[in-house]
Amino acid sequence: MDLLSFYGLFLAKIITIVITLIILSVMIPNLIKRGNTRAGKLILTRLDTYFFEIQNRINLEKMIPLEKKLWKKEYKKKEKKKQKELKQKNKIGRIVSKKKPTLYILDFIGSINAKEVSSLRQEISAIISVIETGDEVLLRLESPGGVVHGYGLAASQLQRLRQKSIPLTISVDKIATSGGYMMACVANHIIAAPFALIGSIGVVAQIPNFHRFLKRNKIDMELHTAGEHKRTLTLFGENSKEGREKFCDNLNQTHLLFKQFVHQMRPQLNIDTVSTGEYWYGSQALEKGLVDQITTSDDWIMDKISEYNIINLCYTQQKGILDRFNHSIYRGIIQILERFLRR
Repeated sequence: MDLLSFYGLFLAKIITIVITLIILSVMIPNLIKRGNTRAGKLILTRLDTYFFEIQNRINLEKMIPLEKKLWKKEYKKKEKKKQKELKQKNKIGRIVSKKKPTLYILDFIGSINAKEVSSLRQEISAIISVIETGDEVLLRLESPGGVVHGYGLAASQLQRLRQKSIPLTISVDKIATSGGYMMACVANHIIAAPFALIGSIGVVAQIPNFHRFLKRNKIDMELHTAGEHKRTLTLFGENSKEGREKFCDNLNQTHLLFKQFVHQMRPQLNIDTVSTGEYWYGSQALEKGLVDQITTSDDWIMDKISEYNIINLCYTQQKGILDRFNHSIYRGIIQILERFLRR
């Protein structure tokens, strides 16, 4: 019995080692491959095909069983005939049909730091690499604006399309203000929903100051700089009149650059009238020349669906383990709060 038990233990160890080696042989190549691939992927969706499928499903639901049977039979017959004709034409080398142009659709829902520009640049690069005569781009934009450098880069990415003479339409269904409008004004054509928020061509900055609190509690704060204007306003130091003036001067310079950029993209605008920092609803923005047409992105796409192949591009970033873990914790906290509030 002892010999049998020792043999069983030995066999179990051998099996464990073999299984471990198999797992490692599978995992290591996958990890190497994952490390060599880019941190994202481009997802393509044919929206026109999807729309026609939905249309057929709805029409079928409205039919009685006999009508459904006849419709499906006729549909199969038409598809079979179409495939047969295509094969015959391909055999004799004839051009099958005139190729439709493509409408590429992008989506940009901007955050304060415009981090979504990393996906936008990948999507635009992909489009530029395959663009053909007659193709167009639609960007569905939603953003209240944010940091200047982030939205400046996003606008520059859209300018790549304009520089390649690729027709660009931007639709605003909800909001495109401040940095969001900086992006929108690059388009050849801007459409907006009647109550979408448009404009806010201005610059804002605010900073708290804790100097009096520190002084009251006898806490010293030292700030050393090299350069006259290296630091204008600070969080903890005592701000000077000269520092405030320089800070405001920087804001005015940024606003001037913003105005010049918008006027360069849309020279028909009375830039002094629309660059007061105000925003307007879509129908009001049309009167001021900030947009070119009042409609929703859905209606605009529907008008194009019979003339274009419509492809939606979305470059998604792969999240790391820590990001996924943090997202799971965040979702868990939200769910707990929702349950608590329902009580």
